Amino acid sequence: MHTREEQLAAFGRLLDIMDDLREKCPWDRKQTFDSLRQNTIEETYELATAISRQDMNEISKELGDVLLHVVFYAKMGSEEKWNFSGTPEKDEPHESFDIADVCNRLCDKLIFRHPHVYGEMTNDQSSITNPEEVSHLWEQVKLKEKGGNKTVLGGIPDSLPSLVKAYRIQDKVANVGFDWEKREDVWAKVKEEIAEFEAEMRNCENDPISNDQMVNEFGDVMFALINAARLYKIRPDNALEHTNLKFMRRFNYIEEKAREQGRALQDMSLEEMDALWNEAKAQE
Repeated sequence: MHTREEQLAAFGRLLDIMDDLREKCPWDRKQTFDSLRQNTIEETYELATAISRQDMNEISKELGDVLLHVVFYAKMGSEEKWNFSGTPEKDEPHESFDIADVCNRLCDKLIFRHPHVYGEMTNDQSSITNPEEVSHLWEQVKLKEKGGNKTVLGGIPDSLPSLVKAYRIQDKVANVGFDWEKREDVWAKVKEEIAEFEAEMRNCENDPISNDQMVNEFGDVMFALINAARLYKIRPDNALEHTNLKFMRRFNYIEEKAREQGRALQDMSLEEMDALWNEAKAQE
């Protein structure tokens, strides 16, 4: 591993390169906050994919791409003339910032939100010994933070994927005591929501207009299952992605075997495809 001096030198090198690119490269010079936004989202998903695949070399590479965007935004924030959209006259006046502001604000926040590590603690905080207690404390401190979120759910981004958003909603309210007393009690709620969905589904067979209500009931089923996953320490997005990858592996096997037989999938019966599916499953 590199020394702290080597790490700081590498970060300084990145800042120097960013200065050069912003000045000398036509593409980098043209970018705005808005033009980079979608690329940032894509880079974050690529990092998440590398983590799912447990590929350390790829994780290192994708972390660099994400870091580039952090440095890029900070560089644009430090410039006297910058804008979000590429049309300065449409942008509001701004307060400049640079990478030091980004780092210092992050450090201040981390220190403030970890009173059990930095600074004085209350009697309740002095006994913190496990991650669950830290998570609970984190949410409590965030509500007290100057300029922070004033409501429990106020900090959840609107643009989060729905599956992740549901988990975060449940996690946040649980940290202020709105949760099941015993985790196994959640299964009664899951069964209740499934029963309500099945009832609505039967209604929709005779009344197509009720489809919106069926959608709502299905959403309730998913929300309850995500809650169950949280209570059993399962990240539902990770679990679903594992299943996605498993399904893709098995279906790719079916497709490969069909190709070896010189057949198209459309010409195979469901029974034949099921047999190949079971072969793929047996090999895992």
